This record gives sequence, C-alpha cells and structure tokens, in this order.
Amino acid sequence: MSATQAIIAQDERFGAHNYHPLPVVIAEAEGVIVRDPDGREYMDFLSAYSAVNQGHRHPRIIAALKAQADRCTLTSRAFHNDRMGEFLQKLCAYTGYEMALPMNTGAEAVETAIKLARRWGVEVKGVENGNQEIIVCADNFHGRTSTIISFSTDPDARVNYGPYAPGFKIIPFDDVPALEQAIGPNTVAFLVEPIQGEAGVAVPSAGYLQAVRRVCSEHNVLMIADEVQTGFCRTGRKFACDHEGVRPDVMTLGKALGGGVFPVSAVVADQPYMGVFTPGTHGSTFGGNPLGAAVAIAALEVLEEEKLAERAERLGQTFRAAMARIECPRIRQVRGKGLLNAVVFDDQFEAWDVCLALRDAGILAKQTHGNIIRFAPPLVITEEQLQSALRIIRDVFQEIA
Repeated sequence: MSATQAIIAQDERFGAHNYHPLPVVIAEAEGVIVRDPDGREYMDFLSAYSAVNQGHRHPRIIAALKAQADRCTLTSRAFHNDRMGEFLQKLCAYTGYEMALPMNTGAEAVETAIKLARRWGVEVKGVENGNQEIIVCADNFHGRTSTIISFSTDPDARVNYGPYAPGFKIIPFDDVPALEQAIGPNTVAFLVEPIQGEAGVAVPSAGYLQAVRRVCSEHNVLMIADEVQTGFCRTGRKFACDHEGVRPDVMTLGKALGGGVFPVSAVVADQPYMGVFTPGTHGSTFGGNPLGAAVAIAALEVLEEEKLAERAERLGQTFRAAMARIECPRIRQVRGKGLLNAVVFDDQFEAWDVCLALRDAGILAKQTHGNIIRFAPPLVITEEQLQSALRIIRDVFQEIA
C-alpha cells in the first residue's frame, strides 16, 4: 500500500464521511504546485475554494505568521491586542468601508451579517422584532450553520436538519423582477453572491448587480454581498461587485483574507449599519486574534503589491479563450470571471471521472453538481504554468467520448 493509500484509509476509518474528496493526498505545497506523500506533483486548480489566492505558503505571509507566533497568538476580545487595529484599518482602506468586524470563517461572517441586518431592521427601519425578513437566492451557498442551511435549496445541505429558521424568502438568482416582488414592509436585506460559486460559477446577466443596488436603495433594504469566495482579486477585480461599479451596504469576507494559512473572516460596512452592534451583542473568542490579524495584513499587502487582480483578469481571459477552442462535444458552456471559471458538460454527464483523469495528468480540479468542473488556480500562477495546464486539460477533454 502506498503512503497515499494508507493516509486515505486512515481518514476513512476514523473520520466522519461528510466529504467525498478526490482520492489524492497533499503533503507539501508551494505556490501553484502541490505534492503527495509519494512525491507526485500536481498543479492546484481549486485553491482551497479560493482561500489560496496568494498561492500556497507565500513567503511573505508565512514570515508574518512565524514572526507573530513568536510574540503573541491569542488574547480574546477581553483585551486589546497590538495587531487587530492595524488589520482593521488596512481592511477598511482596502475595501472602502468605514468599519470592520473580524470573525474566523466565512459562515461566521454571514451569520454576523444576518444579525446586523435583523438588528438594523428593528432599530433603524422600525420592523417589529421577530418579523424581519431577508431575501436570498435559490442555489445559494453561504455556509453550513443551522440558520444558513435553513435557506439553502441544496437537499444535501438541508434535509433532516429541521426545524428550520424562519425569516427568509428564496427567489431565483439573476431575477430582478422577482426581487422587487418579494420585498415587503418587513424586508430588511437581500443577501446575494455576485457570482454563485458552489452553484457552478453561475455568472449573472450584465447589469444585474446594478439593478439590485437600485432596487435595494429604493426600498430601504440592505444589499449584502457575500464575497467570501469571489473577493480578494479572484474574479479580476478586488471584489466581484466592482465589475459593475456597485457598492453593497455590507460585504461578507473570508477565505483569501487569511492568505491560505489561517482562518480569517470579516464583515465590512459603514458606521450607520455597523453601529447597531454594542458591547455584548456579538463576539468571538478568536475573532481579531493577533496571529490572524498579522497574517491578514500580509495577505492584503500581497494582493496589492503583486497586482493579483490584474493578473487574474488577464489570465482568466486566456483560460476561457483556450477552453472555448477545445473540440469536445460534451462541453456546453465555459463561464467565469478572472480566475474563477467553470466548464459545464451535458446535463447527465458525470464529471468525477474527468477529474480523476485530470489528476492522473497532473491537474487537481473538482466537479460540482455532477456535470460542472470548476477551475480556480492560485492567482500567482505564471503564464507558463497556465499554458502547461491548458495543454493537459485540452488533452484530457479531447479524450472524452
């Protein structure tokens, strides 16, 4: 039995079977390249669902992690620490918002935004407590807490986890009339992904986000953009909403904010919205911890100084153009923005076997919804690495009957 097989067997024996990972083990990683325990190299085209935008173990981020670990790692929010304020100022400057509230995971950021919207709805908009409604989209993915899965339309995420949290209306994605029709006197927010990542990189129609912004403003409803996966240069802009020049009232952030080495998330908003939180109304023991703050500062600096948004925009166009030229009768669509892309096959096509073939050829990618493969390499990928990957993908796809 190989080292890879032994490790997978150990995971299967002692771990809950709540994931179905590709049968590969990553033991070492640097930049775009990862290696298994048996020494095989692969190019990572998933980036930990966009948590590794800056590449695996970016030297600057690792240096910040090590330096802070030698000083102070955790204080809780019972005390101030000397890194959180610097991080929050940096994040506000990067995002253009007045205030930030740090958490740890993307789901925590979304939960925080839900609480913000509900509290704002009562204290500012005047909705009676208990009647607040938040509109969401079908096929969304905002996390896996019991509240969040209550408004999921994915049976795997939702079934048998009741009773479900009330207060949510589900409408189709990319449907402005449905949003206008769903808004009522108790609506406090519309929570939306600018691009639905887990749904298979579903990109909305041009002008959708601008229309959403207009409707929310007209009806005094908070526009909350979940940029956990699409943020921090992944789509060729700082944030996916930037493609349409849209400024949400609230953004939820995570994944790449931690530079691929530490869980860091946040909610950003201006003071009139963030001001609804007062001492004791929300918190997190690890939120804003000095280790995470130091890492996040370095992660943001790498995004800016290495111009990763511009790189993602340029290489994303190269990727989609090359995919469109591949002769494969089973491909129905190539879509995406920046380096968040997907290839959609026939409805009944099973992409798992293609992902295995890609793995065997040296590319790690993962299917979603059975017939869709997402391609999202670290944004530090070079032109040469991308061209090499494109040749591999083309060869594998051309073998598909």
